[in-house]
Amino acid sequence: MKRIAVYCGSASPADGRYVALARTVGATLAARGIGVVYGGGRLGLMGAVAAGALEAGGEVIGVIPEALDRAEVANHDCTQLHIVGTMHQRKQAFTDLSDGFLTLPGGVGTMDELWEAVSWAQLGYHAKPVGLLNAFGFYDELLAFNRRMIETGFVREAHAGILIAEPDLDLLLARMAAHVPHRPIFAMSRDDL
Repeated sequence: MKRIAVYCGSASPADGRYVALARTVGATLAARGIGVVYGGGRLGLMGAVAAGALEAGGEVIGVIPEALDRAEVANHDCTQLHIVGTMHQRKQAFTDLSDGFLTLPGGVGTMDELWEAVSWAQLGYHAKPVGLLNAFGFYDELLAFNRRMIETGFVREAHAGILIAEPDLDLLLARMAAHVPHRPIFAMSRDDL
């Protein structure tokens, strides 16, 4: 993987572990020669990921909608900053520019990005690894809900392994690097569905 799209919150929680984690993720990716593609913001975990990567000499590509650029939250220190018209264009750019997706703790926007990456993989719009860093048990309930969707039959068995989750960054990156694409819905026959 040459570049990974990192999804995370634009907020800075009171618990400083989250911002420190984001900075460490950015620095770790840079140390491994992996570029960061992210939301282009300078605030919260987003800004910390970018700062960690830039301080470690890494490539950082930000993608931000015009409205957020005008609100003066864009990080103009990025290696490249792409200003796009809409959130849909932003998410398409994440997919186009990256070789995989890594989700850190975040809120509603982060969930939107994560589930779109999973959904697009299920369908066959991409065949890239979708990683979830379950730091501090932040995503325990989300992972339990994902298992429930699988067990209930709303997620096909062929797609049960799309979401790669680990509490440890090194293990998660290793699993993402070893990712083998599944059979997407677009390649299935009606009888398989």
